[in-house]
Amino acid sequence: MNRPTPAIVAQDAVRRLPRVALWLFCLAYLVPGWVGREPWKSLDMGAFGYMQALAQGTSDWLQPRLMGQPPEVDALLPYWLGAWFLQLGPAWADPALLARLPFILLSGLTLAGTWYGVYYLARAEQAQPVAFAFGGEASPKDYARTLADAGLLALIACLGLARMSHEITPLLAQLAWVSLVFYGVAVVVAHPRRSLLAFALGLAGLTLSGAPTLALILGLGSVLLCQLDPAVRQRRVLWGLLLICVLSALLAQVLEVWRWRLVSLPEEAAAWRSLLRLMMWFTWPAWPLALWTVWRWRGHWTTLRWSRHLVIPLWFAAVALVTAVMTGSPDRTLLLALPALAALAAFALPTLQRSVKALIDWFTLLFFSGCALVIWVVWLSMQTGWPAQPAANVVRLVPGFTPQFGAVAFALALLATGVWYWLVRWRVGRHRAALWKSLVLPASGAALCWLLLMTLWLPLLDFARSYAPLVRNVVALMGGPSTCVQVHGLTQGQLAAFQYHGRLTLVPLVQPELVSADPVHAPTGPVAPSATASPTCPWLIVDSDALSALANGPHLSNWVRVQTVRRPSDDNEDVVLWRRMASDSPAVTTSNPNPIRP
Repeated sequence: MNRPTPAIVAQDAVRRLPRVALWLFCLAYLVPGWVGREPWKSLDMGAFGYMQALAQGTSDWLQPRLMGQPPEVDALLPYWLGAWFLQLGPAWADPALLARLPFILLSGLTLAGTWYGVYYLARAEQAQPVAFAFGGEASPKDYARTLADAGLLALIACLGLARMSHEITPLLAQLAWVSLVFYGVAVVVAHPRRSLLAFALGLAGLTLSGAPTLALILGLGSVLLCQLDPAVRQRRVLWGLLLICVLSALLAQVLEVWRWRLVSLPEEAAAWRSLLRLMMWFTWPAWPLALWTVWRWRGHWTTLRWSRHLVIPLWFAAVALVTAVMTGSPDRTLLLALPALAALAAFALPTLQRSVKALIDWFTLLFFSGCALVIWVVWLSMQTGWPAQPAANVVRLVPGFTPQFGAVAFALALLATGVWYWLVRWRVGRHRAALWKSLVLPASGAALCWLLLMTLWLPLLDFARSYAPLVRNVVALMGGPSTCVQVHGLTQGQLAAFQYHGRLTLVPLVQPELVSADPVHAPTGPVAPSATASPTCPWLIVDSDALSALANGPHLSNWVRVQTVRRPSDDNEDVVLWRRMASDSPAVTTSNPNPIRP
């Protein structure tokens, strides 16, 4: 005999979260970070460079290249979307903002996919709360809507979501498509046609966004779960899902985007501890609630009761977590686990005791209030000089930064802080019975701190994380933008930054001796015709790490070293600027002068 569900929920506990408040909350979290900032290093800036190359016609659409270099992730669709918006947007609009528009929509798709996925999982028979003897239990629809609200709040509360969901990288596109596949599997019982459409779009999007292997694994695993699910009675749907998986694999084969990026498991205990710490803070606070869900609903496991509201999110979370361990970028791959972990976290709420809910509230109140206070104090110190120590720390860490006051940013930050104060008073003073109330403060606190960072600290973060200061200093030494600048050894982000911020026409430095001497820093892929047809470029920019190959050959005999320019907030990233000598000038040695600190 199956044990009853651990969820005991009355109708009063499934009060509706006002839709206007939910929409405004999502907008307050999504918009900051997309508007008013510079592209950041290095993936954000690099991806923007590929979009510009496609939009300007200097790259092949099926093989995106930036100065002959392929992207780190073999993605197509994210670069296509940004390039299309660059081409269709008005000429007066900021290109960086135009490229972000489709990714804002993808962020919204992530939130929507998570909400509807949790909603249809909560409508499953096994997920329903205990039926009371004399009635009064929560209705299925209201119960599902409440848990969906809670799942959305749990997703927004995850600390790792904030920055990576506001950058124009293939990873954000992968997150949106994973959430769409998650929704497609969750809705297969209620709406088979919607399931097939969402499943097809999600797998195709993953394949075109640089994750064809993940798409195939998620797809085939989801088909198996649907096969084992007794609630899925239409066998034609299973054949349709399987056909979509096959077509997705064929699409990857035709476009030749299959890539294996697995690495060996860490052997040292320190590496495992670092990975564990990353998982804990990146997925906080969803992971402890997800573990609590697995424990409290354990009766469904011990009695072999098929519970799709547990099996489906566990499968999606497990695939993302295992992939994070076996790839070289766990911080990026962990992002794909957040929708499933948020879904599991939502099903913990009907089983939490009042003392646990109070602990969550007080911990959240202290943590995010403390973070907001630190942000305000540092901002006040930068503006007024009091207290003195935070401003001194900023000068030491980010030399050359000049604080700026923005009236609109200050007003928005002040308004957000006032809303946080009101929410704290509401949560502490009025103990409402709604299930989603325990996640209001975590999600609101995460949104508050992100909004404060993107308003009060935005000039500081732009200066520290963008390439604009580096480019400005180089262009100032050149006396202004140049129509011909040769480059060597620059990263994809640096190339895109010099083209976007500096308005420079870049030409790769290609010489036979150079290619054989330093294959690591040699340009990859096809080289533009102008690379060898413009030998009289007056300027040369070389990354410091690639300078040794040039210094050992005859390539610098006609160049004068001007300066080593360092990015202000990074002691390990600098470039060397060279000027071509006149024909009658003597050659100079390549001594290493002191680098300038802008």
